[in-house]
Amino acid sequence: MLIEKMSLPRRTFLRGVGAALALPLLDAMVPALTAVVKTAANPVRRLGVVYVPNGMAMESWTPATLGAGFEFTPILKSLEPFRDQLLVMSNLRGAPGGGSHAGAATRFLTGMVARQPRGTGVQASVSMDQLAAKQMAQETQLASLELGLDSRDFAGTCDAGYACAYSNTISWRGATTPLPMENDPRAVFERLFGDSSSTNPTVRLASIHRNRSILDSVTEKVSRLERDLGSQDRLKLNEYLEAVRDVERRIQKAEEQSTKELPVVDQPAGIPASFEDHAKLMFDLQLLAYQCDLTRVITFMIGRELSGRSYPQIGIPDAHHPLSHHEGDPVKIATMARLNAYHVSQFAYYVERLRSTPDGDGSLLDHSMILYGAGMSESNEHYPYNLPVLLLGGGSGMKGGRHIKFPDNSELASLHLTLLDRMGVPVDTLGNSDGKLEIEPA
Repeated sequence: MLIEKMSLPRRTFLRGVGAALALPLLDAMVPALTAVVKTAANPVRRLGVVYVPNGMAMESWTPATLGAGFEFTPILKSLEPFRDQLLVMSNLRGAPGGGSHAGAATRFLTGMVARQPRGTGVQASVSMDQLAAKQMAQETQLASLELGLDSRDFAGTCDAGYACAYSNTISWRGATTPLPMENDPRAVFERLFGDSSSTNPTVRLASIHRNRSILDSVTEKVSRLERDLGSQDRLKLNEYLEAVRDVERRIQKAEEQSTKELPVVDQPAGIPASFEDHAKLMFDLQLLAYQCDLTRVITFMIGRELSGRSYPQIGIPDAHHPLSHHEGDPVKIATMARLNAYHVSQFAYYVERLRSTPDGDGSLLDHSMILYGAGMSESNEHYPYNLPVLLLGGGSGMKGGRHIKFPDNSELASLHLTLLDRMGVPVDTLGNSDGKLEIEPA
């Protein structure tokens, strides 16, 4: 195999180059980063997706009235300070089928359900975040980040007949390529800043120069190999060199950004013991990735589908997934609503950080569109209809402060076409979409 002939294994090479993800902005840090300079007419726009599993207590999610001035429900109450930049959207549906939970996670960004291909493997469709990432990849070091709070060691707790990959991610690079969600802040740090172990500019620049030297050496070795290869190996080599060129681009971007003023932070030790500390740390990572313009596309799963996490810190010892099968029990439904509200409160922490962080002529929230929601609505029945979805931020250019209800049979994937269009990524179709949705501009 070609890689085995190299003195530097590809795995070591990629690690040395520091290929890819985000860094934590801890509470002790001072958020005084230099914002990305853009004109007021053309600010950097960012896309974020925050996903919650196992459906929703819809009675406590959906506002009673439409339009402006709606009253915030118990689940949404912590988002009331952001009313002016909030759109609550009702009557959106996802593609039905594909496994109760596997289908929920898969449909959320692809507009397709999980499929069971013959033999082994998985099959869905490219997700909207990856369509945006593909176009924006030339502008940042990282095309996208895929993050989560749950680990992936859940064998046996997945929909029967469906690979666990369907429940573990919402992001798909292609029909057969689900992207793993990273839950370790330490690994995220390395992906953002390589192996420097610190954001100190002197340390970072030394690491960048060292990585460039390694890359130059690898490129030279690969070029010498080409003369002695057959046609099939040359094809493999070309694919490898495409990856090398992408790494070169990212190193160039890193050099351009190495003079940015960053809080001096050491690499985090790992995953915090408490759920809330873990969630805040991962949200802070996303904030910093946007601040540094390391990426403009981030997906984040607060939990994987079928998550059995319990929340004793808020008085809920019950596991999430069994609780979601409430069978109409009003006590369990009320408990589910409290759990859903707790997730939203963690999200509100992130939204506040975005709003308080300057960016160009406004804030990060002003220039972002953050989609929050689930791939099923009523949790006991696993409904793919009237999905709980909201949009926050000024990046979409849509008029906020409203609860809007779309016509019957409106597809969530059609909303994604609209959002991609606002990001400057025109796409004609996505999954089961049937054209863009009309939403009043700001």
